[in-house]
Amino acid sequence: MKNQVDTSSESNVIVRQLEEKDIPEVQALAVMCFGEDVAFDCKHYESQLARFPEGQRCVEYEGKIVGASGSLMVSRNDWDKDHTFDEICDEGYIRNHDPNGDYLYGIEVSVHPDYRNLKLGKTLYNERKELCRQLSLNGIVVGGRIPHYHKYADQYTPETYAELVVNNDIYDPVMTFQLKNDFNFLRILRNYLPDDAESCTHATLMEWKND
Repeated sequence: MKNQVDTSSESNVIVRQLEEKDIPEVQALAVMCFGEDVAFDCKHYESQLARFPEGQRCVEYEGKIVGASGSLMVSRNDWDKDHTFDEICDEGYIRNHDPNGDYLYGIEVSVHPDYRNLKLGKTLYNERKELCRQLSLNGIVVGGRIPHYHKYADQYTPETYAELVVNNDIYDPVMTFQLKNDFNFLRILRNYLPDDAESCTHATLMEWKND
């Protein structure tokens, strides 16, 4: 059983912009969360930081990085069409980051499993919302995994599964979390992550509007 950090220690949480010195630690966290085959390499984080430093955040707890998130700016034309994860983020290098874009596109959130009681996922989502407001963007878009879909794939299409999650008939750890954080389900992105067996390669296109 994992050792959970007492939530009374939340005052020790520091959220800040990622720095170059943090990259090895963030990459190791990504491997822990997603596996070596899926996690970005250090070269990806270096490229992300060089192109859009404001969009790369980390969470520090007592000197240890326990959470991180990454994003880039895109235009509506970039995301409001069928796309894959590799297409929308340039295979992790975000060389397609558009400083004149009107949306923030979230490409990664990682949280150390021992520190989930600190609600770091929500903290990182709130950081993105604040950045979106600061940049006066129209909103945030993510291609969200649906990791429980494989349990229902023989019963429902991914579209039906997503609607059942929206209606609280099925719980999905990622999509349910996003819905609770005021993201709206737009549609299914088929073959978004070819290596995501749990989601059967699909993802949900989710949007948060900066009203």
